[in-house]
Amino acid sequence: MSLSLVHSRALLGLEARPVCVEVHLANGLPSFTLVGLADTEVKEARERVRSAIQNAGLEFPANKRITVNLAPADLPKDSGRFDLPIALGILAASGQIDARKLAGYEFAGELSLGGDLRPVRGSLAMSVAIARPARGTPQPLPRLVLPEGSAQEAALVPQAEVYRAQHLLDVVRQFLPGDALPEAGDGWTRVASTAPSRQPAYPDLADVKGQAAARRALEIAAAGGHSLLMVGAPGSGKSMLAQRFAGLLPAMTTEEALETAAVASLGGRFTLDHWAVRPTCAPHHTASAVALVGGGSPPRPGEISLAHRGVLFLDELPEFPRAALEALREPLESGHITISRAAQRAEFPARFQLIAAMNPCPCGYLGSRLRACRCSPEVVSRYQGKLSGPLLDRIDLHVEVGSLAADELVNAAPGESTEAVRSRVVQARERAMARQGSANQALDGQAIDAQCQLDPAAAKFLNVAATRLGWSGRGIHRCLKVARTIADLAGAKTVQVTHVAEAVQYRRALKAAH
Repeated sequence: MSLSLVHSRALLGLEARPVCVEVHLANGLPSFTLVGLADTEVKEARERVRSAIQNAGLEFPANKRITVNLAPADLPKDSGRFDLPIALGILAASGQIDARKLAGYEFAGELSLGGDLRPVRGSLAMSVAIARPARGTPQPLPRLVLPEGSAQEAALVPQAEVYRAQHLLDVVRQFLPGDALPEAGDGWTRVASTAPSRQPAYPDLADVKGQAAARRALEIAAAGGHSLLMVGAPGSGKSMLAQRFAGLLPAMTTEEALETAAVASLGGRFTLDHWAVRPTCAPHHTASAVALVGGGSPPRPGEISLAHRGVLFLDELPEFPRAALEALREPLESGHITISRAAQRAEFPARFQLIAAMNPCPCGYLGSRLRACRCSPEVVSRYQGKLSGPLLDRIDLHVEVGSLAADELVNAAPGESTEAVRSRVVQARERAMARQGSANQALDGQAIDAQCQLDPAAAKFLNVAATRLGWSGRGIHRCLKVARTIADLAGAKTVQVTHVAEAVQYRRALKAAH
């Protein structure tokens, strides 16, 4: 047979779209042509495949005109994931393996010059796509063949049937012509679909001494899915608090863990030790807008997507480039980011919780009771003005983190542990889920009016506070959602004036610093 078909997948955002690798051998001047909107990395597969086949002791049809088409032709293809399917297609077209036995399999893997298989990015996204068949299709799910380093990731999907191979020959032995059974060997095995059972470990909140107001704000943010801005002097504990926030969140469901792991796999960051651990991404303040929200060609996920279902911690918030911060506006509202280019469009999930920290002024000691501030009012105003009003309006909670004196820090008793706070957070989340099916932060439109019902005294208090503070409609709605979370933590069915009063306090940190 001079024509063979091998199936694989190309990544476009978090989608793993089917690709058919068509290989045709013909008489004529010897050549190796690869078509189908292939990136430079894919075109370089010609030399890797040629060397891998020859060094594996197989026959490369060097006297033939080889044409490889990656269909569909308008879908961009990148990376070395197509090395293995191209090699198998050439071997099938030349009759060295049985092309019919390749049906029902999908392949991905980069080849070394010696024929060893190397891991590829996005194997978990491929497995998720395979395990999600189109409705009404009774055909069995394809089996996925991957290098050893990628197969364990893909096997985390319960419905997937995944095989790992260490060398090109391990794969070839399974598809030899004739009725002979495949040769057994350690290089080819089916990977069990079992997720790690160990409990994720997070830093303990008990390590933080004092800071009752900030700890309370963390608890509210975790219970309702709210974003948080901490303002305080250097060394007051803002970073320490943020690093412990992920441990306050409820345990991840299997679906959430798969989503998070799939995005991390796209970025090449996933390891089995991170399974079901809520990510905490803390990019440096020199990060660009593309680094934060994603981009490039082909599009890659940014920090907000790598923090999906976890925490995005932005320390020294005013020092980030203005364009990078403004790019966070839409993802904070929508929970996803769409990256559009002239030839392609990719969408990544970005349901993260923003925890930001900043100093109140350039020297950092405005309002401190331990050290005098040396900044003029104009300098303070210019520094805080680096954060736009629309961005601050989208951050639900603003809290001041005060500095502790030496004797207070040394003699303070340990605070509540992460486990104790998390138990209250889980109970509040369960109340919200039973009532409306989502966290309070996700409420929108009529759902806010239906779920954030105020008693008369609370409604009057909110009207007066919003008028005096000049809040926007978004600010009022965010205050309502925070008050609803505070009520859930207290076990109250309706939002009362005490809940609204506490919520109002969490939107004044920067204004109080002027």
